[in-house]
Amino acid sequence: MQMQGNEFIQRFNKYCPEWLAEDGDPVGLHIGTLNKEVKRIMMSLDVRPNVVAEAIEKKIDLLIVKHPPIFRPVSRLTTEDVQTKMYADLIKHDIAVFAAHTNMDIIHNGLNDWFCELLGVVDTNYLFHTHTVKMRKLAVYVPQADAKKLRAALAEAGAGQQGNYQGTSFTVNGTGRFTPNEQANPTIGAANTPEQVQESKIEVIFPETKQVAVVAAMLAAHPYEEPAYDIYSLDNLAENFGIGRVGELKAAMPTEAFIAKVKQVFNLEGLRVVYPHQSKESIKRVAICGGSGEKFYRDALAAKADVYITGDVYYHTAHDMQETGMLVIDPGHYIESLCKEKMVALFNQWKNEEDWNVDFFVSETSTNPFSFK
Repeated sequence: MQMQGNEFIQRFNKYCPEWLAEDGDPVGLHIGTLNKEVKRIMMSLDVRPNVVAEAIEKKIDLLIVKHPPIFRPVSRLTTEDVQTKMYADLIKHDIAVFAAHTNMDIIHNGLNDWFCELLGVVDTNYLFHTHTVKMRKLAVYVPQADAKKLRAALAEAGAGQQGNYQGTSFTVNGTGRFTPNEQANPTIGAANTPEQVQESKIEVIFPETKQVAVVAAMLAAHPYEEPAYDIYSLDNLAENFGIGRVGELKAAMPTEAFIAKVKQVFNLEGLRVVYPHQSKESIKRVAICGGSGEKFYRDALAAKADVYITGDVYYHTAHDMQETGMLVIDPGHYIESLCKEKMVALFNQWKNEEDWNVDFFVSETSTNPFSFK
């Protein structure tokens, strides 16, 4: 089945919604258009000139990236500057660029969860709270003969998902009464004639972020010209999200053995370690945040982590960290390149589910600017 760029991003946003990004994070479409057919999609950590050259060579239609290519305003767009020429090259070759940044760090089954899987960290929770999504309940009245169809439409729109269950709902039967006026176009009954119908009341819950989609699905599937429905805000149910993760190793490891494991699982030539002044003989509780997460080190402390793993630790911040008694490992920013293979595996899973006629590629270009000698 041929696929439009908007169709793919709609599926992508179900998994990694843009509203989960931190405030001010420029996620979403950066270059080009999604209003076109896409046959070849590539995943990269960054947009760099050599990545663009790879995309052109592979005839890529859509480039999905972790790091937004236009993170700061561009003052001039000239082809004489290699940094901005790549934008012109992308436009010239009709390659759209879509970025998912901190939302990929925050989502469940996202980048920080994949880090924990590699390191054997279990029983995880988020490191720093970012979002709370409240739940709502829809109660809608429908003729009993149409109840099954309506329940299916609501489930398809994302209503009725509770933990490991989907399509949950409650139905009770009763009698609905109404009188159409002369302007009405009733499915059942006639103008100015009282009517009563055996109806089902269907109740489903859904996250507040899905209200527009759920109500639209209900209206589209409902046989009535004017469906009767109520929406309630629920105070007893909410879903929380956060950046970073903290959890436990199955068994404590000697500190040096754990440092070696970090180096091995991320295939690193080297890493930076901030040893506390107090000796840290073993590691059991681990906190991690991909990218530049030094600002969350106090949250790692509050979570009683033995070690905090994050990139781009600033010199003076490292001094502060050293006084806390917590080990800090800086493996660099590039460990986030794990997202390339993980995301393409997900894309191919969706392809099999949806029968898409599209090919997905992992960028083979390293965008790590650092080498160890």
